[in-house]
Amino acid sequence: MTTAPDPRHAPAPAASGGSGVLHVRCAPALSGEGYREVLELLREFSPLVQALPPRAALVQVRGARRYFGAGADRIAEVVRLRAVARLGTDVRIGVAGTWAVAAMASARIPGPGGVLAVPGDRVAGFLAPLPVEDLHGLGSRQAEALRGYGLHTVGALTRVPPGVLERILGKRAGRLVAERAHGIDPRPVTPRDLPSSAAVRTGFARQELDGPHARAALLALVVRLGAQLRGRRQAARSLCLTLQFAGGTRWERSRRLTEPSAHDEDLRTLAYRLMDAAGLQRARLTGMVLRAEDLTAARSVTRQLSLDPVREARLTVEAAVDRANARFGAGTVRPAALF
Repeated sequence: MTTAPDPRHAPAPAASGGSGVLHVRCAPALSGEGYREVLELLREFSPLVQALPPRAALVQVRGARRYFGAGADRIAEVVRLRAVARLGTDVRIGVAGTWAVAAMASARIPGPGGVLAVPGDRVAGFLAPLPVEDLHGLGSRQAEALRGYGLHTVGALTRVPPGVLERILGKRAGRLVAERAHGIDPRPVTPRDLPSSAAVRTGFARQELDGPHARAALLALVVRLGAQLRGRRQAARSLCLTLQFAGGTRWERSRRLTEPSAHDEDLRTLAYRLMDAAGLQRARLTGMVLRAEDLTAARSVTRQLSLDPVREARLTVEAAVDRANARFGAGTVRPAALF
């Protein structure tokens, strides 16, 4: 059995320049426990590891470069070798001087793994030919708006005044896109462990074939999960739905919420989209698990008036329902569809 080389025994390549951020992408099928093991492996190289659930992480290795006497790209290669040899999983690692460029680099690596380093003097050349939708942090609707104005590549964004982008996307988003197009991203790597999660589950007494019944069961999970989050004064950034089928097979999918929330309406909308994505038809369900992931404190979530009287009324009713259930017992008041 061979062991991965120690980065302290390798000279630092000059091409690494000031690159000091690794963006690590794990395999989509990697389990939660496997993801934790990857995070622990990364901490062997630097204490500055920021978990980006469900399957990514950032590592600041500028200090590690000095300690190991190796370039960031060399450290990334050793991280990958140890992940394969020790954990049995491959990773894709982008290496750059900023979070955004490193993330775009890792996204360009074909599976199952590899390392792509973008030193400072190559950032402009790397970014210029990329389609606008590949710009880190740019949404699909924003990309569509830019394409409508003939801006199809990241390089094209750098050739127009920032004011033009601000008029197309709005002041804040336009300024951010202009900076990212030039490779500017001042965000630091903030050490953060894998956040806690909250999960609710249900099983069926018999194999469930009825779509409306399955959706009603999912609604019941949403109500329980929302009450749990609000009781813990937390909000979820993403939801994960796991469907269990006869024969032991499983289907799992995660999606992020537009903004952190613990409200039934937001959780229900995303949960239904996840179930629709499964394309169940007449699948034989035996159980389901709904998990809220990447939790944050509710007090840190900005509360803005939606200017939608229906939504505001629902939130008022939701708070009243929570108080009633706290006084008379969980489930005393619940959606009519669950009776």
